[in-house]
Amino acid sequence: MKKFCLSVILALAMTMSLTGCSQTPKQEPAKTGDTMSGVFTGTSTGMQGPVSVQLTVEEGKITKAEVTECHETAGLSDVALERIPSQIVEHQTFDLDTVTGATLCSNALMRAAEDAATNAGMDLSALKANAYHAAAGEAETLSADVVVVGGGGAGLSASIAAAQEGSKVILIEKSSFLGGDTMMAGGAFNAVDPEAQAERVLSEAQKNTLDSYLALSTTDADLHLDQFPEWAEVLTTLQSDIQAFYKANAGKTAGKDMPGFDSISLHMWHIYTGGLRQMNDGRWIASNIDLARTLAESALNSYDWAGSIGVGTASHAGAGDSLYTVLGAMWPRTHAYTAGLPLIQVLQSAAEKEGVTIYTETAAKSLIVDDNGRVTGVKAEKADGTEVTLEAGHGVVLASGGYCANPAMVKQYDEYWGDDLTDRTLTTNVGTNTGDGIVMAMEIGADTTGLGVSQLMPSSSPIKGTMTDGIWADASEQIWINGQGERFVDEYAERDVLAKASLTLDNGIFYIIYAGSGLKEADGLCKGASLEEGLFGTTVQSMVDNGHVWYGSTLAELAEASKTAAGGATPAFTEEQLRTVIEKYNSYVENQSDPDFGKEVLAGAIDLEAIENDPNVGIVISPRKASLHHTMGGVVINTSAEVLNAEGQPIEGLWAAGEVTGGIHAGNRLGGNAIADIFTFGMIAGQNAGKAQ
Repeated sequence: MKKFCLSVILALAMTMSLTGCSQTPKQEPAKTGDTMSGVFTGTSTGMQGPVSVQLTVEEGKITKAEVTECHETAGLSDVALERIPSQIVEHQTFDLDTVTGATLCSNALMRAAEDAATNAGMDLSALKANAYHAAAGEAETLSADVVVVGGGGAGLSASIAAAQEGSKVILIEKSSFLGGDTMMAGGAFNAVDPEAQAERVLSEAQKNTLDSYLALSTTDADLHLDQFPEWAEVLTTLQSDIQAFYKANAGKTAGKDMPGFDSISLHMWHIYTGGLRQMNDGRWIASNIDLARTLAESALNSYDWAGSIGVGTASHAGAGDSLYTVLGAMWPRTHAYTAGLPLIQVLQSAAEKEGVTIYTETAAKSLIVDDNGRVTGVKAEKADGTEVTLEAGHGVVLASGGYCANPAMVKQYDEYWGDDLTDRTLTTNVGTNTGDGIVMAMEIGADTTGLGVSQLMPSSSPIKGTMTDGIWADASEQIWINGQGERFVDEYAERDVLAKASLTLDNGIFYIIYAGSGLKEADGLCKGASLEEGLFGTTVQSMVDNGHVWYGSTLAELAEASKTAAGGATPAFTEEQLRTVIEKYNSYVENQSDPDFGKEVLAGAIDLEAIENDPNVGIVISPRKASLHHTMGGVVINTSAEVLNAEGQPIEGLWAAGEVTGGIHAGNRLGGNAIADIFTFGMIAGQNAGKAQ
């Protein structure tokens, strides 16, 4: 089998039309009298590629509708793939309601069915006249101890934790599927894990970073500790932790026998410096120290709790080699876990096992508040318009996500990106992340913080804004280059730093050269990856097949391939450019020093000789571009996950967790902290709501 080196330079493809139908050749119907019979296929374009529907027509009537080709994301599209074909047959029309959360897939299926009907020679006006749109039913009232709004990772965690406290729990989700943005997350969970770190070897570059922290002073102006004096103690504690670590490992050498290092103070310091940002008006913002401490101190327990309910996690002993640094994490404390659809399936199963009742396609519209100001339930609406009142004896947990799928809202509040954002900026988010929970909480007096800051995921698909069509792993092993084949940024930096650097380039497009951990030989050099490697089910082979990447078994072949359009990008790299940047980076890895950009942790040297001498190993190139990924702001909470009002007092009966909240990540969230956040505060919110009276 031919292999591709995970020296992956990740890809741009031509903008995909999501509105037009790709017409199939007209198929001649078999006629019985004046009516047609036969099997006819139509095609359109969905989010991830072609969608084809085959109609069986018997004497002018559709008797079967079958999806014969579909590349849409599993989990997100399941309901649409089942419901739309069934309703086409039932109602003899392709004019139907879209499925919530799967609008693009729904429309693609209906367009493909219309194309098939056209090929069958059917009367399109008659089919359109049969249009079916669900009508609202009678209003309903449901009761529970705890009502959880949102079926992503935070909501499912909260519902499980509340049920474990003995409470009756109802969870509502406005989409047709559970998972929210957690389903799209890449499997990165940050947690301080001394046991796993002890099995690692501290690199020379990491020791240089720790030494630089020892040289810091609480009076350093660029640390802004005069504005946030509560964080000075964290720096002092961190310096004590590092000195104690050095003393305990006296006589050991970094890069050889000195073990890895991490501490609560180091994670907190990264949260502080990673989130310390200046707004456009000159103000500086920083993370709430109490929330940051709760996250750093509780993340490992949250990771273990996730494992206890069935999530695939690694035990601490023997997990040293599995720790890595996801993009923007700043330190190798990132743990792998079961991610994507399998994670959501595990969480759903755990919730149902605990007795949680789940309603999808049920959107919260407002919070119910009694005369004493206590939240006692939720007003909601089903997809067909049916009104639902959900009574909550203990209260409500908001876990409805952020608003990066609402770029107009992001732009409305933005105080950071300025002209780099528009109300049409692409997003990595599922389409239902539109800020509903934040708005509902504001309507009853909840305070908010940080709404002016959103995070751009720098290495997203330039076509769709999603994190698909690329390969992800350790930031220490990535090489980022511009269209001239030159590095332009410290790849180990925070995500907003990376995004801002990339946005200065031509059309914001850049290229990642990546040598993958876990796929290297003992000498630490990249030896190649199989065609099955990829992300979210997208393999390297499918990226090649769909024209998202360039490929060459040698640098010369790769350079030649880059002269042709791959998704409209034609940087036309030369062999010399590619060889120069790779060999230069290899020398930095060897010397554990990056004189160009000061990259703190260097790994992933690429064995060009081995690659070019092996015809079964190749190199891939593709462009990337920044898109909206995570909103830093939301409702204000305390360490018990209670939502606070403008006076800083808890709103009785209301808790929140996940991206609907603000204050934890300040101006920039570290990569890998989102999942730690949703499990940690989801569990806290659920436990406190579950035992409330």
